[in-house]
Amino acid sequence: MAKTKTVFFCQNCGHEAAKWMGKCPSCEQWNTFAEELVQKNENKNEWRKESISKVSKPTALSDLTVVPQKRIFTGDQELDRTLGGGMVPGSLLLIGGEPGIGKSTLMLQLALSLKKIKTLYVSGEESDQQIKMRADRLSSERNPDTWLLTETNTRNIFHAAEEIKPEVMVIDSIQTLYSPLLDGVAGSVGQVRQCAAELLKFSKETGTIVFLVGHITKDGMLAGPKVLEHMVDTVLQFEGDRHLSYRILRTIKNRFGSTSEIGIYEMLGTGLRQVNNPSEILISPKDHPLSGVTIGATVEGNRPLLIEVQSLVSTASYGTPQRNPNGFDHKRLNMMLAVLEKRCGYRMGTQDVFLNMAGGLYVEDPAIDLAVCMSMVSSMEEISISDKTCFAAEVGLGGELRPVHRIEQRISEAEKLGFKEIFISKYHQSGLQEKKGIKIHLLGKLDEVIRRCLQK
Repeated sequence: MAKTKTVFFCQNCGHEAAKWMGKCPSCEQWNTFAEELVQKNENKNEWRKESISKVSKPTALSDLTVVPQKRIFTGDQELDRTLGGGMVPGSLLLIGGEPGIGKSTLMLQLALSLKKIKTLYVSGEESDQQIKMRADRLSSERNPDTWLLTETNTRNIFHAAEEIKPEVMVIDSIQTLYSPLLDGVAGSVGQVRQCAAELLKFSKETGTIVFLVGHITKDGMLAGPKVLEHMVDTVLQFEGDRHLSYRILRTIKNRFGSTSEIGIYEMLGTGLRQVNNPSEILISPKDHPLSGVTIGATVEGNRPLLIEVQSLVSTASYGTPQRNPNGFDHKRLNMMLAVLEKRCGYRMGTQDVFLNMAGGLYVEDPAIDLAVCMSMVSSMEEISISDKTCFAAEVGLGGELRPVHRIEQRISEAEKLGFKEIFISKYHQSGLQEKKGIKIHLLGKLDEVIRRCLQK
């Protein structure tokens, strides 16, 4: 006879408790526990053949040999870059993002673009007709081995997969699946974990590449991706503003590659378009130079980017000055303002400061510090900086310019886009090669850069 019990799950992190608690001891969030009925079925494996258990034996590390990983290229350069060079057979991947950001579009484009690879697209949210209409709108080229299944029961999904034997399977979305092995509402923490565990076992046993689509809200309170991050091999975050056309695919976790790569797409009426040269998009065209606008050279993963930094500095009309950064850390902005006031003599304590990273990117690279400082000084002095000048240096608390990594790639990217000069730190130990198309300024202090750029 089936055994039934009641447990409480945290809807934020998935922590399990025997009784209700006001504060979760794991994620320290309040009022996130929900009661769920859990039923353990003794005959849960009657509908699937269990694999023969093997006894693992310890092996000396020196006796192991490294086997090169076989990867399958998707044809999407941006997706292959974020995955570390392609898909690895037998891997379980999770793509999270806000509802309506474009996750289903990206996955359907992937299923349609794979050539000579059998793909099963499982949808629990849309009907066959809806997916067919979207597919007709997205791509003119079709993969004849793309199969569609609208199902939410994991038992039926595995039966269909055993018949088709796909190489790639897409689950859209993990919150809509329901496992008959466990009682509970679809989308609950227990169901999500159970369905993901079954898909993980299926992926490892058959060598199938499984993509899981998961929805999260802006505050990340919906159970799903946060619970599954430790179970899957790769976690991809699809970011962007639904009111803007650009999307960023960012790697959060990757057991088969780097976690600092990004892919950039543009949402069009015909689907997502790959942006191979994002620097041209992140820099907006202007008829004449504007004050408060500078260009900073940053690196995301292995890709150098040139980003336009916009700032507006004006006298505070009220008691407390405003500090509103968009795409930049608020605490680091306060630190840059303190350096400008203490080391360079600008009275920033009486000014409202509005800072924006054009294109909707969030920049964490400290090499953007110099461009941020120069942008604020340019806006305060009402003196424009040449649009053929870019900056790449970290600013320390003493007003010194600190060196940054991969400076050669930043300089080469600036030269390729037609910039005439770049300001960097003079403390770079490696010898820099002279460039014919761009002049390199090696300086050690922030005030030296200000005097050089803003001289009338």
